[in-house]
Amino acid sequence: MGKTFAITDLRRGLAPAGVGAPASDLRPGQDRLDAMARPLRDLRISVTDRCNFRCSYCMPKEVFDSQHVFLPQSSLLSFEEITRLARVFAQAGVRKLRLTGGEPLLRKNLERLVEMLAALRTPAGGPLDLTLTSNGSLLARKAAVLKAAGLRRVTVSLDAIDDSVFRHMNDVDFAVEDVLAGIAAAIAAGFAPVKVNMVVKKGTNDDQIVPLARALHARFGNAVVLRFIEFMDVGSTNGWRLDDVLPSRDVLARLREIGPLTALPATVDGETARRWRFDANGQEIGLVSSVTEAFCGSCNRARLSTDGQLYLCLFASHGHDLRALVRGGADDAAIAASIDHLWAGRDDRYSALRTAATPFDAKAHGDERRVEMHYIGG
Repeated sequence: MGKTFAITDLRRGLAPAGVGAPASDLRPGQDRLDAMARPLRDLRISVTDRCNFRCSYCMPKEVFDSQHVFLPQSSLLSFEEITRLARVFAQAGVRKLRLTGGEPLLRKNLERLVEMLAALRTPAGGPLDLTLTSNGSLLARKAAVLKAAGLRRVTVSLDAIDDSVFRHMNDVDFAVEDVLAGIAAAIAAGFAPVKVNMVVKKGTNDDQIVPLARALHARFGNAVVLRFIEFMDVGSTNGWRLDDVLPSRDVLARLREIGPLTALPATVDGETARRWRFDANGQEIGLVSSVTEAFCGSCNRARLSTDGQLYLCLFASHGHDLRALVRGGADDAAIAASIDHLWAGRDDRYSALRTAATPFDAKAHGDERRVEMHYIGG
Protein backbone atom coordinates (compact mmCIF):
# COMPACT_ATOMS: atom_id res chain seq x y z
CA MET A 1 0.00 0.00 0.00
CA GLY A 2 1.30 3.50 -0.85
CA LYS A 3 2.24 6.06 1.77
CA THR A 4 -0.18 8.80 2.66
CA PHE A 5 -0.45 11.38 5.45
CA ALA A 6 -3.42 12.79 7.32
CA ILE A 7 -2.87 16.51 6.96
CA THR A 8 -6.33 18.04 7.13
CA ASP A 9 -9.28 18.08 9.44
CA LEU A 10 -11.62 19.03 6.66
CA ARG A 11 -14.51 20.62 8.52
CA ARG A 12 -12.94 22.04 11.67
CA GLY A 13 -13.76 25.67 12.26
CA LEU A 14 -15.89 26.02 9.14
CA ALA A 15 -19.35 27.52 9.27
CA PRO A 16 -20.97 25.83 6.24
CA ALA A 17 -23.74 27.40 4.22
CA GLY A 18 -27.13 26.53 5.62
CA VAL A 19 -25.68 25.28 8.93
CA GLY A 20 -25.33 28.42 10.95
CA ALA A 21 -23.01 30.37 8.66
CA PRO A 22 -23.26 34.03 9.70
CA ALA A 23 -24.42 36.49 7.08
CA SER A 24 -21.67 38.92 6.18
CA ASP A 25 -22.41 42.56 6.96
CA LEU A 26 -19.28 43.72 5.13
CA ARG A 27 -19.50 45.42 1.75
CA PRO A 28 -17.40 44.19 -1.20
CA GLY A 29 -13.95 45.72 -0.89
CA GLN A 30 -14.39 46.59 2.79
CA ASP A 31 -11.47 45.36 4.88
CA ARG A 32 -11.87 41.95 6.47
CA LEU A 33 -9.84 42.11 9.69
CA ASP A 34 -8.80 39.09 11.71
CA ALA A 35 -8.58 38.89 15.50
CA MET A 36 -5.26 40.76 15.37
CA ALA A 37 -6.58 43.49 13.03
CA ARG A 38 -4.75 42.08 9.98
CA PRO A 39 -6.53 42.56 6.64
CA LEU A 40 -7.01 39.84 4.02
CA ARG A 41 -4.93 40.87 1.00
CA ASP A 42 -3.03 37.88 -0.41
CA LEU A 43 -4.27 34.45 -1.51
CA ARG A 44 -1.80 31.66 -2.33
CA ILE A 45 -3.40 29.03 -4.56
CA SER A 46 -1.80 25.59 -4.83
CA VAL A 47 -2.80 24.07 -8.17
CA THR A 48 -1.05 20.71 -7.72
CA ASP A 49 0.51 18.70 -4.90
CA ARG A 50 3.02 17.16 -7.32
CA CYS A 51 6.57 18.31 -7.95
CA ASN A 52 9.39 17.05 -10.15
CA PHE A 53 12.02 18.05 -7.53
CA ARG A 54 12.64 16.35 -4.20
CA CYS A 55 14.22 19.16 -2.18
CA SER A 56 14.98 17.99 1.34
CA TYR A 57 13.36 21.04 2.99
CA CYS A 58 10.05 20.46 1.20
CA MET A 59 9.56 16.99 -0.32
CA PRO A 60 12.37 14.71 0.89
CA LYS A 61 12.72 11.67 -1.34
CA GLU A 62 12.69 9.23 1.55
CA VAL A 63 9.10 10.32 2.26
CA PHE A 64 7.82 11.34 -1.16
CA ASP A 65 9.10 8.32 -3.03
CA SER A 66 7.63 6.29 -5.90
CA GLN A 67 5.10 4.76 -3.50
CA HIS A 68 3.71 8.08 -2.27
CA VAL A 69 0.03 8.60 -3.03
CA PHE A 70 -0.78 12.03 -4.42
CA LEU A 71 -4.27 13.48 -4.73
CA PRO A 72 -6.46 12.01 -7.49
CA GLN A 73 -7.57 14.35 -10.26
CA SER A 74 -11.16 14.28 -9.02
CA SER A 75 -10.07 15.80 -5.69
CA LEU A 76 -8.37 18.80 -7.28
CA LEU A 77 -10.28 22.03 -7.67
CA SER A 78 -11.11 22.63 -11.31
CA PHE A 79 -10.01 25.85 -12.99
CA GLU A 80 -13.62 27.03 -12.83
CA GLU A 81 -13.82 26.30 -9.11
CA ILE A 82 -10.51 28.07 -8.44
CA THR A 83 -11.66 31.10 -10.41
CA ARG A 84 -14.97 31.24 -8.58
CA LEU A 85 -13.30 31.15 -5.19
CA ALA A 86 -10.71 33.71 -6.29
CA ARG A 87 -13.55 36.02 -7.36
CA VAL A 88 -15.13 35.72 -3.90
CA PHE A 89 -11.77 36.40 -2.24
CA ALA A 90 -11.26 39.46 -4.46
CA GLN A 91 -14.57 40.83 -3.24
CA ALA A 92 -13.34 40.16 0.32
CA GLY A 93 -10.27 42.34 -0.11
CA VAL A 94 -7.66 40.10 -1.74
CA ARG A 95 -5.49 42.04 -4.17
CA LYS A 96 -2.81 39.47 -4.94
CA LEU A 97 -3.09 35.90 -6.20
CA ARG A 98 -0.03 33.64 -6.25
CA LEU A 99 -0.15 30.30 -8.05
CA THR A 100 1.98 27.69 -6.33
CA GLY A 101 2.30 23.93 -5.87
CA GLY A 102 4.06 21.57 -5.74
CA GLU A 103 5.37 22.74 -9.06
CA PRO A 104 2.45 24.67 -10.62
CA LEU A 105 3.68 24.27 -14.19
CA LEU A 106 3.01 20.54 -13.89
CA ARG A 107 -0.72 21.34 -13.93
CA LYS A 108 -1.87 20.77 -17.50
CA ASN A 109 -3.00 23.86 -19.43
CA LEU A 110 -2.19 26.18 -16.53
CA GLU A 111 -2.18 29.13 -18.91
CA ARG A 112 -5.95 28.72 -19.25
CA LEU A 113 -6.35 29.23 -15.51
CA VAL A 114 -4.04 32.25 -15.70
CA GLU A 115 -6.26 33.74 -18.41
CA MET A 116 -9.38 33.17 -16.30
CA LEU A 117 -7.84 34.72 -13.19
CA ALA A 118 -6.40 37.65 -15.13
CA ALA A 119 -9.96 38.64 -16.08
CA LEU A 120 -10.98 39.09 -12.43
CA ARG A 121 -11.31 42.57 -10.99
CA THR A 122 -11.32 44.19 -7.57
CA PRO A 123 -14.50 45.95 -6.38
CA ALA A 124 -12.90 49.19 -7.59
CA GLY A 125 -12.44 47.70 -11.07
CA GLY A 126 -8.68 47.19 -11.02
CA PRO A 127 -6.80 44.00 -11.97
CA LEU A 128 -5.40 41.64 -9.39
CA ASP A 129 -1.66 41.18 -8.98
CA LEU A 130 -1.37 37.71 -10.52
CA THR A 131 1.92 35.94 -9.81
CA LEU A 132 3.46 32.47 -9.92
CA THR A 133 6.22 30.66 -8.03
CA SER A 134 8.10 27.91 -9.90
CA ASN A 135 11.21 25.80 -9.56
CA GLY A 136 12.03 26.97 -13.10
CA SER A 137 12.32 23.51 -14.62
CA LEU A 138 9.55 24.09 -17.18
CA LEU A 139 9.70 27.86 -17.36
CA ALA A 140 11.75 28.11 -20.56
CA ARG A 141 8.93 26.53 -22.54
CA LYS A 142 6.06 28.20 -20.68
CA ALA A 143 7.14 31.79 -19.94
CA ALA A 144 5.90 33.42 -23.15
CA VAL A 145 2.48 31.72 -23.11
CA LEU A 146 1.99 32.60 -19.43
CA LYS A 147 2.78 36.24 -20.12
CA ALA A 148 0.34 36.28 -23.04
CA ALA A 149 -2.34 34.78 -20.79
CA GLY A 150 -2.04 37.65 -18.33
CA LEU A 151 0.46 36.53 -15.67
CA ARG A 152 2.12 39.62 -14.24
CA ARG A 153 5.12 38.37 -12.23
CA VAL A 154 7.24 35.24 -11.72
CA THR A 155 9.30 33.99 -8.80
CA VAL A 156 11.85 31.21 -9.33
CA SER A 157 13.37 29.00 -6.63
CA LEU A 158 17.14 28.49 -6.97
CA ASP A 159 19.15 27.24 -3.99
CA ALA A 160 22.66 27.16 -5.45
CA ILE A 161 24.68 28.30 -8.44
CA ASP A 162 27.18 25.45 -8.18
CA ASP A 163 25.75 22.65 -10.28
CA SER A 164 26.79 19.82 -7.98
CA VAL A 165 25.31 21.54 -4.93
CA PHE A 166 22.10 22.29 -6.81
CA ARG A 167 21.72 18.74 -8.10
CA HIS A 168 22.23 17.47 -4.56
CA MET A 169 19.55 19.81 -3.19
CA ASN A 170 16.88 19.10 -5.80
CA ASP A 171 17.77 15.38 -5.50
CA VAL A 172 16.63 14.55 -9.05
CA ASP A 173 19.89 15.50 -10.80
CA PHE A 174 18.39 18.61 -12.43
CA ALA A 175 20.99 21.01 -13.83
CA VAL A 176 21.26 24.58 -12.62
CA GLU A 177 21.77 25.77 -16.20
CA ASP A 178 18.24 24.70 -17.09
CA VAL A 179 16.81 26.88 -14.32
CA LEU A 180 18.93 29.78 -15.52
CA ALA A 181 17.49 29.22 -19.00
CA GLY A 182 14.02 29.49 -17.49
CA ILE A 183 14.92 32.77 -15.79
CA ALA A 184 16.29 34.10 -19.09
CA ALA A 185 13.07 33.09 -20.86
CA ALA A 186 10.99 34.86 -18.22
CA ILE A 187 13.02 38.04 -18.63
CA ALA A 188 12.69 37.82 -22.42
CA ALA A 189 8.92 37.37 -22.07
CA GLY A 190 8.66 40.63 -20.13
CA PHE A 191 8.58 39.48 -16.51
CA ALA A 192 11.58 41.49 -15.34
CA PRO A 193 12.42 41.88 -12.59
CA VAL A 194 12.21 38.16 -11.84
CA LYS A 195 12.43 37.29 -8.16
CA VAL A 196 14.73 34.39 -7.30
CA ASN A 197 14.34 32.70 -3.92
CA MET A 198 17.18 30.86 -2.20
CA VAL A 199 16.35 28.79 0.90
CA VAL A 200 19.51 28.87 3.01
CA LYS A 201 20.32 25.76 5.05
CA LYS A 202 23.45 25.99 7.17
CA GLY A 203 26.05 23.42 6.22
CA THR A 204 24.24 22.52 3.00
CA ASN A 205 24.24 25.54 0.70
CA ASP A 206 25.22 28.56 2.79
CA ASP A 207 28.51 28.70 0.88
CA GLN A 208 26.43 29.60 -2.18
CA ILE A 209 25.15 32.95 -0.85
CA VAL A 210 27.85 35.19 -2.29
CA PRO A 211 28.50 33.14 -5.47
CA LEU A 212 24.79 33.13 -6.34
CA ALA A 213 24.46 36.88 -5.84
CA ARG A 214 27.52 37.52 -7.98
CA ALA A 215 26.54 35.07 -10.73
CA LEU A 216 22.96 36.26 -11.12
CA HIS A 217 24.01 39.89 -11.39
CA ALA A 218 26.78 39.06 -13.85
CA ARG A 219 24.32 37.16 -16.05
CA PHE A 220 21.09 39.15 -15.69
CA GLY A 221 22.04 42.50 -14.18
CA ASN A 222 19.21 44.11 -12.25
CA ALA A 223 16.55 42.11 -14.11
CA VAL A 224 16.70 39.68 -11.16
CA VAL A 225 15.97 40.34 -7.48
CA LEU A 226 17.50 37.71 -5.19
CA ARG A 227 15.89 36.83 -1.88
CA PHE A 228 17.39 34.70 0.88
CA ILE A 229 14.93 32.72 3.02
CA GLU A 230 15.73 31.20 6.39
CA PHE A 231 15.20 27.43 6.49
CA MET A 232 11.75 27.01 8.06
CA ASP A 233 10.02 24.29 10.06
CA VAL A 234 7.18 23.91 7.57
CA GLY A 235 5.43 20.55 7.62
CA SER A 236 6.58 17.51 9.57
CA THR A 237 8.88 15.66 7.18
CA ASN A 238 11.85 17.93 6.46
CA GLY A 239 13.84 17.19 9.61
CA TRP A 240 14.01 20.85 10.64
CA ARG A 241 16.45 21.80 13.38
CA LEU A 242 17.23 25.25 14.69
CA ASP A 243 20.92 24.46 14.24
CA ASP A 244 20.33 24.33 10.46
CA VAL A 245 19.06 27.92 10.35
CA LEU A 246 21.48 30.60 9.23
CA PRO A 247 20.03 33.89 10.55
CA SER A 248 19.43 36.61 8.00
CA ARG A 249 21.83 38.91 9.85
CA ASP A 250 24.60 36.42 9.07
CA VAL A 251 23.50 36.26 5.43
CA LEU A 252 23.71 40.04 5.29
CA ALA A 253 27.19 40.00 6.80
CA ARG A 254 28.38 37.62 4.08
CA LEU A 255 26.82 39.73 1.35
CA ARG A 256 28.77 42.73 2.59
CA GLU A 257 31.85 40.91 1.30
CA ILE A 258 30.64 42.01 -2.14
CA GLY A 259 30.26 45.65 -1.10
CA PRO A 260 28.27 48.16 0.97
CA LEU A 261 24.49 47.80 1.11
CA THR A 262 21.76 50.35 1.74
CA ALA A 263 18.41 49.42 3.32
CA LEU A 264 15.32 50.07 1.20
CA PRO A 265 11.78 50.84 2.40
CA ALA A 266 8.98 48.31 2.10
CA THR A 267 6.97 48.57 -1.11
CA VAL A 268 3.66 47.09 0.13
CA ASP A 269 1.97 46.35 3.44
CA GLY A 270 2.76 42.90 4.75
CA GLU A 271 5.94 42.55 2.71
CA THR A 272 7.89 39.57 4.04
CA ALA A 273 11.36 40.53 2.79
CA ARG A 274 13.56 43.27 4.15
CA ARG A 275 15.05 44.86 1.06
CA TRP A 276 18.62 46.03 0.48
CA ARG A 277 20.57 47.39 -2.48
CA PHE A 278 24.24 47.19 -3.28
CA ASP A 279 25.63 50.70 -3.52
CA ALA A 280 28.03 49.88 -6.34
CA ASN A 281 25.75 48.28 -8.92
CA GLY A 282 22.16 48.77 -7.72
CA GLN A 283 21.53 45.04 -7.33
CA GLU A 284 18.58 44.45 -4.99
CA ILE A 285 18.44 41.60 -2.49
CA GLY A 286 15.87 40.66 0.13
CA LEU A 287 16.04 38.81 3.44
CA VAL A 288 13.10 36.74 4.68
CA SER A 289 13.63 36.13 8.40
CA SER A 290 10.63 34.00 9.27
CA VAL A 291 12.50 32.13 12.01
CA THR A 292 14.64 34.79 13.71
CA GLU A 293 12.45 37.88 13.11
CA ALA A 294 8.83 36.78 12.88
CA PHE A 295 6.53 39.00 10.82
CA CYS A 296 3.25 37.46 11.97
CA GLY A 297 1.98 40.88 13.05
CA SER A 298 1.61 42.00 9.44
CA CYS A 299 0.71 38.68 7.80
CA ASN A 300 -2.21 39.22 5.42
CA ARG A 301 -2.05 35.87 3.58
CA ALA A 302 -4.42 32.94 3.27
CA ARG A 303 -3.69 29.72 1.41
CA LEU A 304 -5.99 27.57 -0.71
CA SER A 305 -4.83 23.98 -1.09
CA THR A 306 -4.99 21.88 -4.22
CA ASP A 307 -8.21 20.24 -3.03
CA GLY A 308 -9.89 23.37 -1.73
CA GLN A 309 -8.90 23.53 1.93
CA LEU A 310 -8.38 27.05 3.27
CA TYR A 311 -5.35 27.46 5.52
CA LEU A 312 -4.88 30.62 7.54
CA CYS A 313 -1.20 30.05 8.36
CA LEU A 314 1.74 28.42 6.58
CA PHE A 315 2.35 26.41 9.76
CA ALA A 316 -1.26 25.29 10.25
CA SER A 317 -2.21 21.74 11.18
CA HIS A 318 -5.71 21.83 9.70
CA GLY A 319 -7.69 23.49 6.94
CA HIS A 320 -11.28 24.52 6.30
CA ASP A 321 -13.18 22.83 3.50
CA LEU A 322 -14.28 25.38 0.89
CA ARG A 323 -14.54 22.69 -1.76
CA ALA A 324 -17.48 21.18 0.13
CA LEU A 325 -19.30 24.50 -0.13
CA VAL A 326 -18.51 24.92 -3.82
CA ARG A 327 -19.57 21.40 -4.74
CA GLY A 328 -22.45 21.35 -2.27
CA GLY A 329 -24.38 24.11 -4.04
CA ALA A 330 -23.57 27.09 -1.81
CA ASP A 331 -23.95 30.45 -3.52
CA ASP A 332 -21.21 33.09 -3.55
CA ALA A 333 -22.79 35.00 -0.66
CA ALA A 334 -22.70 31.91 1.57
CA ILE A 335 -19.08 31.18 0.65
CA ALA A 336 -18.16 34.81 1.33
CA ALA A 337 -19.88 34.64 4.73
CA SER A 338 -17.89 31.53 5.66
CA ILE A 339 -14.63 33.19 4.59
CA ASP A 340 -15.51 36.28 6.65
CA HIS A 341 -16.31 34.08 9.64
CA LEU A 342 -13.02 32.19 9.40
CA TRP A 343 -10.87 35.26 8.84
CA ALA A 344 -12.53 37.18 11.69
CA GLY A 345 -11.54 34.40 14.10
CA ARG A 346 -7.97 34.08 12.84
CA ASP A 347 -5.33 34.63 15.52
CA ASP A 348 -2.48 32.55 14.02
CA ARG A 349 1.02 33.70 14.92
CA TYR A 350 3.07 30.52 14.92
CA SER A 351 6.42 32.12 14.08
CA ALA A 352 6.08 34.74 16.80
CA LEU A 353 5.30 32.07 19.40
CA ARG A 354 8.12 29.88 18.16
CA THR A 355 10.56 32.78 18.19
CA ALA A 356 9.55 33.86 21.67
CA ALA A 357 10.10 30.35 22.99
CA THR A 358 12.87 29.02 20.73
CA PRO A 359 13.61 26.16 20.75
CA PHE A 360 9.91 25.67 20.09
CA ASP A 361 8.15 23.17 22.35
CA ALA A 362 5.52 21.66 20.06
CA LYS A 363 3.76 19.71 22.80
CA ALA A 364 3.52 22.74 25.06
CA HIS A 365 1.74 24.65 22.30
CA GLY A 366 -0.58 21.83 21.34
CA ASP A 367 1.18 21.58 18.00
CA GLU A 368 -0.19 18.88 15.69
CA ARG A 369 1.25 17.45 12.50
CA ARG A 370 1.58 20.51 10.27
CA VAL A 371 0.52 20.68 6.67
CA GLU A 372 3.29 20.02 4.14
CA MET A 373 4.55 22.89 2.00
CA HIS A 374 4.00 21.11 -1.31
CA TYR A 375 0.29 20.91 -0.47
CA ILE A 376 -0.32 24.62 0.13
CA GLY A 377 2.70 26.33 -1.42
CA GLY A 378 5.29 28.54 0.25
